[in-house]
Amino acid sequence: MNLPREFYARPTADVARDLIGNVLVHGETAGIIVETEAYPGGEDLASHSAAGITERTRVIFGPPGHAYVYLSYGMHECLNIVAEPDGQPGCVLIRALEPVAGLQIMGTRRPAAKNVRDLTSGPGKLTRALGITRAHYGVDLTRGNLTVQDPADRIPLEIQVTSRIGITKCADLPLRFLAKGSPFVSRPWA
Repeated sequence: MNLPREFYARPTADVARDLIGNVLVHGETAGIIVETEAYPGGEDLASHSAAGITERTRVIFGPPGHAYVYLSYGMHECLNIVAEPDGQPGCVLIRALEPVAGLQIMGTRRPAAKNVRDLTSGPGKLTRALGITRAHYGVDLTRGNLTVQDPADRIPLEIQVTSRIGITKCADLPLRFLAKGSPFVSRPWA
């Protein structure tokens, strides 16, 4: 079952934590979310919403449960999911997945991947493997071809909290959530 809009209409850090163990599905490909980072609005200068509403960030201020996809470093597309009630900025970066469906398709899209772990162990890797692009900007994740689903057979996971990685502003905030011990996270040692 797709996660409902109410799931996303909560504080960004709560959504980021609770996404761990759910399944990101795009077409025939899917993976269990094992790592996220929360980017709440307000005082978080690492958040793209910190500068206010722009053409690029408009979706972050809109209804929750929509995709915010952007290009990072001019080459990696990254998927974020809008959180918080409508009008309040916040989004969750999906950092890593454990692939569970469509592995052959993912391998075709990511021929440089050395193994299954390498298919989706980073935000740019997972979007490429699942075929998620900036064309998905604004897509409603509560319905359609790109969704997050509550798995029928949820595996209990212990969640580890660390500071976010790959940023310089507000880098010390404990807003990175990962499935403890998962070999599929992007950097377990961070």
